[in-house]
Amino acid sequence: MKEAPEFWSGWRDRLSALRNVPTVLHYVWESGRSVVVAGLLARVVAALLPPALFWVTKLIIDTIYNITIHQPVKHNLWWLVAAEFSLALAGGLVARGIDYTDALLAGKYMNYISVRVMEHAASLDLIAYEDPVFYDKLERARVQATDRLYMIQAMGRLVQQVITTVTLSISIMLFSPWLLLILIVGVIPAFIGETHFAFLGYAKNFRQTPVRRQLDYLRILGGSKEAAKELKLFGLKNFLTGKFKRLSDQVYEEDIALAKKKGTAGSFLSAIGTAGYYTAYIYAVWRTVTGAFSLGTLTFLANAIRDASSNLQQTFSTLSTIADQALFLTDLIAFFDMKPTIRTKPNALPAPRPILQGFEFQNVSFKYPGSDRKVLNGLNFALRPGERVALIGENGEGKTTIVKLLTRLYDPVEGRILLDGIDLREYDLEDLYKEIGVIFQDYMRYEMTARENIAVGRIEYLDNLQKVQESARKSMANEVVAKLGAAGYDQMLGRRFETGVDLSGGEWQKVALARAYLRDAQLLILDEPTSALDARSEYEVFQRFAELTAGKMAVFISHRFSTVRMADRIVVLENGRIAEEGDHEYLTSLGGRYAEMFELQAASYR
Repeated sequence: MKEAPEFWSGWRDRLSALRNVPTVLHYVWESGRSVVVAGLLARVVAALLPPALFWVTKLIIDTIYNITIHQPVKHNLWWLVAAEFSLALAGGLVARGIDYTDALLAGKYMNYISVRVMEHAASLDLIAYEDPVFYDKLERARVQATDRLYMIQAMGRLVQQVITTVTLSISIMLFSPWLLLILIVGVIPAFIGETHFAFLGYAKNFRQTPVRRQLDYLRILGGSKEAAKELKLFGLKNFLTGKFKRLSDQVYEEDIALAKKKGTAGSFLSAIGTAGYYTAYIYAVWRTVTGAFSLGTLTFLANAIRDASSNLQQTFSTLSTIADQALFLTDLIAFFDMKPTIRTKPNALPAPRPILQGFEFQNVSFKYPGSDRKVLNGLNFALRPGERVALIGENGEGKTTIVKLLTRLYDPVEGRILLDGIDLREYDLEDLYKEIGVIFQDYMRYEMTARENIAVGRIEYLDNLQKVQESARKSMANEVVAKLGAAGYDQMLGRRFETGVDLSGGEWQKVALARAYLRDAQLLILDEPTSALDARSEYEVFQRFAELTAGKMAVFISHRFSTVRMADRIVVLENGRIAEEGDHEYLTSLGGRYAEMFELQAASYR
């Protein structure tokens, strides 16, 4: 008894999903207006050609039938034959035109919607990426952005099918309304069955999204350079392939189960449609035998009934396809409906130039989605112009969170952050970002040229090689580039593409640091970007960092106390608050948490 409510619920979902169609049509129109118009005109012409062709064929047969034996052939017969040839030729040409416009529209739509997904994903809050549910939604949106091409083409076919079906139906109805009724009754069951199973397919794909993401991840693990070492040394091959096989078998079994049900029911419903067509055909033959229809009329009706039956089924099937494809688009449209909470307010202020008072955290608390633990709890903290501050503490004490709040990648859940005495939320985001240079521990390794890898720090300097080289010198990345050979700054980095050259972890970090220097911002932040460097190299990097940030605000996070002691002020975080702060000498003399951590690290070098 459960199937009936589910059946009607499925239909409600389909009808509701049709609300997505106007939005998709808007996307299609925006992607290529002239191509859309050309494609529609071609389909209208293609839709009117079959009825016209069938009618000319009827006239030819009736003309031949009425010619007495040995009587001269009438001239109009050859004109009719010429007309039939012209219509057939036009049909072939129009079909090629439709294929061409479909190909053009497919390319334009895919480019347009893919760019929109990328732009929108980039505009969303960083905190959204902490949520696994968001990743599932993003994955479905990415797939739906390109996989719904079939629906776009289906809309064009629907226009063509409706015009052809209406024209043929009117023609058939003029001869006998019963013929049209028989055809419709035979097609409806197949339409209901197709839509029902299409909805079940959508529900199945929706359920499988998390599993398919796991499968994609396992594929990456099984074939990535980063995982290859541990995969071999830890003997993970059987574990990973076994897990992949279990998940893929689960997906396969669900797919096959639905395919079996659809095949069985579809065969039965198809037989009903075929029976409807032949019932109408037999009726037309009987009327011809009884003298009600001419031989030409029978030929016309035979063609019209066949094509009307086929087009009725295709029209219902296309409508069903559009409705069910619209269900899939629910996630894409929901993704586009997501709005960032961290955004620029109307009439926002430009970032202060220069910054006069600095940043101030006032009773700031923060916790991540899905967690009740406050990473920061009533934090009060200030960063003044020209000051270099080091943040230290155990993992999870909020060092990186402070950086993300400073850069307004997150907003506090309680309290506020001021810049020159004004709430950070009052400033224009894009303008604020221009005054901040930051390199995180998990910085990106772009599989691009050395020049592009550095220029992403301030992309408008991409063609300014002098600026790129200057920032590379500051981070010592120029030494890395010097080893790349003749290509130099135009050398492709990474192994993903042909001719690419991979770098060591330390070399990548120097390239990433060059981005921060290229930015030439008022606030520079290094969030453990030198973890892959040896102690000497890190010391040299931070010595240079100290020199280059003279007169600027600087924040850095490091676990090495030889580096930390360069700071004007050291902030020790514990339980989401400041436990201690001061310079190195003061904190070691206190004999508190900092002194304890310093002694533990110093002991390992003795």
